[in-house]
Amino acid sequence: MTTSTTDKTLAAAPKILVLGATGPTGRHIVSQALARGYDVTVLLRSPDKATDLMGAKIVVGDARDEKALRQAVKDRDAVISALGTPASPFREVTLLSTAARALVNSMKTEHVSRLVTITGMGAGDSAGHGGFLFDNVIFPLLLRRVYVDKNRQEAIIKGSDVDWTIVRPAILNNKPGRGTARTLTDLGDFHGGSISRVAKFTLDQVNSDAWLRKSPLITW
Repeated sequence: MTTSTTDKTLAAAPKILVLGATGPTGRHIVSQALARGYDVTVLLRSPDKATDLMGAKIVVGDARDEKALRQAVKDRDAVISALGTPASPFREVTLLSTAARALVNSMKTEHVSRLVTITGMGAGDSAGHGGFLFDNVIFPLLLRRVYVDKNRQEAIIKGSDVDWTIVRPAILNNKPGRGTARTLTDLGDFHGGSISRVAKFTLDQVNSDAWLRKSPLITW
């Protein structure tokens, strides 16, 4: 791998790859990155979904395909993954972990070190901190299989040698932001919350080592 971002300063206008760019959070990330003057590439299975991503370079391919990922990540300074998957009460979910494995392999091959990934409240050691409704109804009935894969995704990333930050947002909504979000690693007194789309915090990590190899939970 290349040297850690602690040992280098990215360009004033970083070159980033965004995965999951057509999802609600991904679209916010792309639009805000372009507004900051970033050089943005997105990897999409269907370019028809990119009509509102003007300004971003489009690479057509699947996030589980190492060949497509290598093409998309080549010459980038950092990768932001906002990949998501629908609730799956009955079927096993493997998309997130399969894509994570392909991504870290591709980043290693192309000598790109910085990765910021969005997973969610309930992953890893944030499990059990979503509040009564989330922990006892939504999670077990709708999201259990998704979070099994989110945990595999996080383990793959943490076991790699990329310079990772994992962002775990509380329940996401599209409401306007209301001040400075809280960034938590000690969840002892946290029992559920919400947050508007976390694009700003996620993009801020591209040029920052403040949360390097950490998994903060983001909430209001």
